[in-house]
This record gives sequence, structure tokens and C-alpha cells, in this order.
Amino acid sequence: MLTLLLHHCGRNLLTLRTVQTVNKSYYSTQMGKRVAVVLAGCGVYDGSEIHEASAVLVHLSRGGASVDMFAPDIDQMHVINHLKGAPSEEKRNVLVESARLARGNIKDLSKLSVKDHDAIVFPGGFGAAKNLCTWAVQGKDCSVNDEVKAILQAFHSEGKPIGLCCISPVLAAKVFPGCEVTVGIENDDKYPDTAGTAEAINQLGCKHVSKSVSESHVDEKNKLVTTSAFMCNAPIHEIYDGIGEMVKDVLKLA
Repeated sequence: MLTLLLHHCGRNLLTLRTVQTVNKSYYSTQMGKRVAVVLAGCGVYDGSEIHEASAVLVHLSRGGASVDMFAPDIDQMHVINHLKGAPSEEKRNVLVESARLARGNIKDLSKLSVKDHDAIVFPGGFGAAKNLCTWAVQGKDCSVNDEVKAILQAFHSEGKPIGLCCISPVLAAKVFPGCEVTVGIENDDKYPDTAGTAEAINQLGCKHVSKSVSESHVDEKNKLVTTSAFMCNAPIHEIYDGIGEMVKDVLKLA
């Protein structure tokens, strides 16, 4: 009996060691990846979505990547009182507000060096559609902030992956005609804002690909990785897992 027990324990230990070895091997291949994360303020209605930004950082950390955070030094389009859901008369700066999320460890987007980074990731939130571009008020006819556009084009020209979640894939749709992105599943009640956004993306000459919140879509040609995140009315752990898939695919391409 004791012999059988020892044999069983030994086999379980071997299995555990095998799993640990595989995990260590996977994450070691990601070590040394340096990723830029671009924020757009602090708060879902006028800046970066906090849970999305946090999920991006957690998954990048778990993947063994080092992170540098950036934001443009510009005024927010406007400020929203998140308790009331109404505009405020305040004036706020995107870089200063983003520093809240970055625990102060953030730089002006103008200081971002593409050559010093292997990939770039944009969390979502209305700030991406208000501060990084004007999609929130102009839709497909929007303009993209000059610095943001230049950074996207630089990473693209260097063949370095770009990760975008929630509404931020519209940045890619505006800057890279013909690209493929996802902002969720079209014509599904869990994705109330996807159909209209997807239609606008297609009108720009890009291709919207329906993907669930737990999935990411990889445009291999353009090295774009997108996931719907809070474009879906889903439990927060599903949002978190979907962002994890996006981050994992970004690191694979880096």
C-alpha cells in the first residue's frame, strides 16, 4: 500500500514539474519583450477604462514583458462626472490624468521611441475615441491625434505588433485602410454598440470580424491584435480573460 501511495505521489509530482517546466518555458520566451502602453486619461467616460488598463498591465507582467506607459500631453475633449454621468465644467490634461493609472510612472507620448519597444497596446475607454481621436463625435469621419497616428504608423512600418481593445480598434481602422479588427459580435444583444461601430469600420474599407469577448482577432498581415472587452456586456472576469488572449497574441508576434 505504501509503495502504491509513493508511486502515485511521485507521478503527481512529475506531472506538476512538467506543467511548471512548460509554463516556465513559455514565459521565458517572452522575457525581454518591452511593450509601450498608451493611455488616454483616467475613467471610462472621458479617459482610459481603468479595468481594461489594469488587465493589460497584469497580463503583460504575467507574460514576462517590461512596460513603459505613455499618454499625449493634451487637454481632454471634456470631463465627465462619473457619479452623475454628466459633463463637468472642469478642464483636465490627458497625461496628468493618465498618471493616476500609471502610479506616476508615465511619459509624454512624444518621448516614445519605437526602436526601444517590441510592441504597443492601447486599452479602451471613451478616452480613446475622444482624446486619441474624435470618433465619439465624428464616427468614421474622425481625425486621429497627430502623435497617435505617427506612433501607430511607425510601429506598423517596423512590423511590430499593435494591440487594441474595446473601442480603440477604430484607431487602426482609421489609420490602416484594409485592416481587420474586431469590436465584438454583430447583431447580438450582449454587444449593443458593436453593429454600428462595425458598419462604420467596414465603410472605411476595413473588415470587421465578429469575435466573442473571450477571443482576440489577429490580423497577421498588419500585426494587429484586437478584442472587444467592454464593448460586450459581460462579467468582468470574461473581459479580463479576453484581454489576456489579446496580450498573449501580441507577445507571440513581438
